[in-house]
Amino acid sequence: MKKIISVVFLLAILLIGTNAARSQTVDDIIQKHLAATGGADNWKKINSIKKSCIRMSRGVEIPLVITIQQGKGYRSESTISGMTSYTVITDKEGWGFNPRNQQKPEALPSETVKLSQDRLDIQGPLIDYKAKGYKIVYLGTDDVEGTECHKLKVTMPSGKEESIFIDASNYYLVRTIEKTKANGKEQSFTTTYGDYQKLPEGIIYPMSFDNGGSSIAIKKLEINKPLAEDTFKPVELKK
Repeated sequence: MKKIISVVFLLAILLIGTNAARSQTVDDIIQKHLAATGGADNWKKINSIKKSCIRMSRGVEIPLVITIQQGKGYRSESTISGMTSYTVITDKEGWGFNPRNQQKPEALPSETVKLSQDRLDIQGPLIDYKAKGYKIVYLGTDDVEGTECHKLKVTMPSGKEESIFIDASNYYLVRTIEKTKANGKEQSFTTTYGDYQKLPEGIIYPMSFDNGGSSIAIKKLEINKPLAEDTFKPVELKK
């Protein structure tokens, strides 16, 4: 009986030690990633960001503007054939507008707003992840198109899951795979990052994104600039 108790106790100690080591590995990878991309302090100074981009889809160039205010709002606005559509998400509500089939902006489902809250986080899930309610586990290394990457699994307060692949050599973000459920169906979105540049604010930022179906190149970045009061409101666009 004593022998069984001793074995169980030893297994419990080993399990605790393994979990502690894995937790330390997660934090170590995150710290190296943040150090490589400008440091947490510099990222925390970013309160707003406006990205003027060109999205390439099936050989067509589509102007795209993404505006984010930390913790307050997210707006994505694209223009095709002179017609501008947008999606707006705030910490409480959301709206969508497509002039091709809508006369006015329409409120987004509450579940969509809930699952989109991570878009309001300019810093991303790795900065102060525990305080934000994120859970992160380390899943070892994986190959991403020939690049060895550390793989982290992030579970957000909304229930959304995201796999993050960080280059094991320079600790830049290489790829994310986001998984969500909508209407009972699981959806997966893969984004690959590149063209990293150091900004005057001290952060290292990816200037290109690819999600398989289209690619996005950032042509202009405006950081901590004043935003119009109606940026995150469902207003009709001026013609």
